[in-house]
Amino acid sequence: MSEAKNNNNSFTLIDNRTNEKIELPVFEASVGPDVIDIRKLYAETDCFTYDPGFTSTGSCESKITFIDGDKGVLLYRGYHIGELADNSDFMETCYLLLYGELPSPEQKRKFETGITYHTMVNEQMSTFFRGFRRDAHPMAIMCGVVGALSAFYHDSLDINDPHHRLVASYRLIAKMPTLAAMAYKYSIGQPFMYPRNDLRYAENFLYMMFGTPCEPYKVDPIIARAMDRILILHADHEQNASTSTVRLAGSSGANPFACISAGIASLWGPAHGGANEAVLNMLEEIGTKDRIPEFIKRAKDKSDPFRLMGFGHRVYKNFDPRAKVMQQSCHEVLDALGVHDEPLLEIAMELERIALEDEYFIEKKLYPNVDFYSGIIFRAIGIPTSMFTVLFAVARTVGWVAQWNEMIEDKSQKIGRPRQLYIGKTQRDFVPLHMRT
Repeated sequence: MSEAKNNNNSFTLIDNRTNEKIELPVFEASVGPDVIDIRKLYAETDCFTYDPGFTSTGSCESKITFIDGDKGVLLYRGYHIGELADNSDFMETCYLLLYGELPSPEQKRKFETGITYHTMVNEQMSTFFRGFRRDAHPMAIMCGVVGALSAFYHDSLDINDPHHRLVASYRLIAKMPTLAAMAYKYSIGQPFMYPRNDLRYAENFLYMMFGTPCEPYKVDPIIARAMDRILILHADHEQNASTSTVRLAGSSGANPFACISAGIASLWGPAHGGANEAVLNMLEEIGTKDRIPEFIKRAKDKSDPFRLMGFGHRVYKNFDPRAKVMQQSCHEVLDALGVHDEPLLEIAMELERIALEDEYFIEKKLYPNVDFYSGIIFRAIGIPTSMFTVLFAVARTVGWVAQWNEMIEDKSQKIGRPRQLYIGKTQRDFVPLHMRT
């Protein structure tokens, strides 16, 4: 990986304590904000920077994903997310994220074959599931079984070996849908379904989720396409909490399966991967269409803690570029399944209409985001709420893997070690127990 490029500019600080000037290099981004290199700041000033949540701190340089939240832009390796969702498929997007370029027809065929023939998991993995309670949350199961992959695949644990890293990357992308479907099947008491080599990635996942040994299961192409788009749209999202977790875990030299398991644990947080689950919970709270005005009024009341979930986005200050694609898929799925009269979906569609027409929502730029539409699609095709974040993990695995590989290859990368502003007690003398009152 190339070093960050110094654009021959610098950032000058004046230390008010000493009136000394400190020159800090400025590195130039190919697009987006430049960054100030503060690596020598502590040595020169005896000070650290203070940035809770690291929202103003660049922890790495990357060539994978770029986001411009103000303009509503999301690029994978320079390609607009809308173009990829409309013209590509998930396997091609995976190749792009991993290798940096779109594949040739032969490269894509070889890549798809490599992923397909890694979809099965070791048969002993099935015994792991029986150790969980039947009502265990699928994300709790995923944290355990993904981390456990390192106990089965010893031939891909050497992070310094490029071939090991490649095999581990393929295995994680290939096996994640299998493990996710197994977690679902276990929760409802149905037998596990083995993956099929004649099905494409999204089709295979749906087959393992909803098929049974009792009768043939045919995957609806409209639903398969919608699922493929969901996977593309969630494949990566720059240095978010779970991706940063994967990088931080990986910086210690941990094996890739452990790093991805750590990412899953981070994704499980309701502030991160649970947004589309929160959308369905909100729809259930509203209950019926006639109660929508009441909740709209509450959402506009600053003194009311109620929030409309699935509207607006922390990163995208204008609109979520993924939402436009998901809106189209959402209506295609609802039309194909003919489930418009389902109460929660009726509420969702009415909320969408209001958000796109109401002056308050338009002024505040509270447009429906990708979580709003993906939650509706999952509901329509019969995926339970507890599985929403699991599907997010299935999609995001390729992004985590690509980011992890990039970090390993970055010669400037060091073990993560954030600093702190200590505000506790200063040094105290120890008082023996018998002298304490």
